[in-house]
Amino acid sequence: MLLAWEWQYNLQEMHHLLVLCYHLQHPSLYSPEALEYAQWELAQFIEEGITPQQMLHEIRRTMQDTKIKGTPEHHGKYAQPIAWEMFIGDVVAAGHTRYYASVQQWARSILAS
Repeated sequence: MLLAWEWQYNLQEMHHLLVLCYHLQHPSLYSPEALEYAQWELAQFIEEGITPQQMLHEIRRTMQDTKIKGTPEHHGKYAQPIAWEMFIGDVVAAGHTRYYASVQQWARSILAS
């Protein structure tokens, strides 16, 4: 549904942040190295205001030799379980008119966790 909203309502600008948030809540999708980088990346989006285009350039520059996708044998995980305050379903429940605000709120909640 979210991908459809992005195209139907021209909301693609938030796609990278949305995917980043989802992956941070599902750390096994990342390698351990990529999970660490993703946490830094989220802080750059929220605290420094880096744009998705700037971040994609940075990823290509710094992560080109790093395995990003996790495997059953080598995947990201947190030292302790995290009690997340918000999930992707909350973004959906807020509707397409609040998509930008909801994704940003979700990202801030993950960073605060």
